[in-house]
Amino acid sequence: MPTAPTAEDSPAALGPAPGQLGRILAVVITGAVMSVLDMTIVNVALDRLSESFGSPLETIQWTATAYTLALAAVIPAAAWAMGRIGAKRTYLTALSLFTLGSLLAACAWSAGSLIAFRAVQGLGGGLLMPVGMTMVMRAADRDRLGRAMALLGLPVLVGPVAGPVLGGWLVDTASWQWIFLVNLPVGAAALILAAKLLRPDSPLGAAASPRLDLPGLLSLSPGLALLLYGLSRGGESGRFLSPGVLAPLLGGAVLVAAFVRRALRVPEPLLDLRLLCDRTFAAAIGTLAPFTCGYFGSMLLAPVYWQQARGLSASAAGLLVAPVGLVVGTTMQIASRRVDEVAPRRLVPAGVAVAALGMLLAGLRTGTPGVPGWQVVGSLMVMGIGAGMVLMPTMTTAGRDLPAARMAAASTALSINSQLCASVGTALTSVVLGATGTTPAGFRTAYAVAAGLLALSLLPALRLPGRRGRR
Repeated sequence: MPTAPTAEDSPAALGPAPGQLGRILAVVITGAVMSVLDMTIVNVALDRLSESFGSPLETIQWTATAYTLALAAVIPAAAWAMGRIGAKRTYLTALSLFTLGSLLAACAWSAGSLIAFRAVQGLGGGLLMPVGMTMVMRAADRDRLGRAMALLGLPVLVGPVAGPVLGGWLVDTASWQWIFLVNLPVGAAALILAAKLLRPDSPLGAAASPRLDLPGLLSLSPGLALLLYGLSRGGESGRFLSPGVLAPLLGGAVLVAAFVRRALRVPEPLLDLRLLCDRTFAAAIGTLAPFTCGYFGSMLLAPVYWQQARGLSASAAGLLVAPVGLVVGTTMQIASRRVDEVAPRRLVPAGVAVAALGMLLAGLRTGTPGVPGWQVVGSLMVMGIGAGMVLMPTMTTAGRDLPAARMAAASTALSINSQLCASVGTALTSVVLGATGTTPAGFRTAYAVAAGLLALSLLPALRLPGRRGRR
């Protein structure tokens, strides 16, 4: 059945001007650096925030949870917003919200106000990744998409390396306000670059723009938020069968199920689930889901290990976490370029195996009292090599052969998958560590669970394309 044209089908959306890719990458990388830095800095500063506001750590952890919930609520609307007002305006809106949220967070006067302002940040942060990825995927030549995505992965190199070090230094030598104020110059630079370098798109009038699937939005966004809320509460308490945890989990599951049922029946759903009929996209999502659970869930462990099990300061913990981020980012740069030339079925499963081995070694090292610190860092660096071989190359493979009109839906689906699975992994890690305690046995068990999750991604990874190029 013929459908009305949408903004994604317009010449401006499908035909980027020469040199536009480089300009888009400059803008998106700047914005992504700000977002990744913020997440890694705040993680290191939770203890200091708890002291500054006189609130228990359980309350201050809601600064991260509120950000996550706002992120989940706004991501589903990314594809519609790009079709309605254009990718450039959507990205400018995301940057403005994130920068404003950073300023407000620095001015917070209580734990409650800080949590509210972090939610404002989350509304902007939730749009940055899917909109930025969509712009890059639309502009890149399919045969060189891996190189473009490698550059898009630069923030993953900068953020995890600079974030813990910068955050630890700011917390130890300055005030907590600076962990948010540091975003302001980067946000201002990103806004100026976006305004000047991005080409206006979506020239169609409002009548031709895609309609908002309001029932879909009202089911998917609250459903995801409830699921993440339940996972966060369960991770904190370790009691997933308590009413305060079970109710939001069940409510979220019902709403998401209702969205899935609707999305498969209406012609213009909020999120195109028919993407999963594409074998490569489905294999990529299946690979990323358990891998993201294990990888991002394990990121909670190292800072806790260095500060609580080894008694180190926030600055020292940041310095010891930084080499892992450096390895992940460097490997990602190499692997994302290689996926343009090497079959994903050869590259990604090898990365899964290396990452699972490194995670298992980290569990054995942290589970041994008095082990030299370099052995723990070395094991995590092995894991980082594997992670760099999996994450961005798999995302590149997922979208390489999709038509341009489906790029926004694909990047939105990848973002939702990443956010939800990272939250599941974090909750699971919190439960394991809460049950076993910050003891050698506790860290050994938590890292072993993470290694098992990474290993689960091996089977879908073997279903990725066996040769490079278009299907």
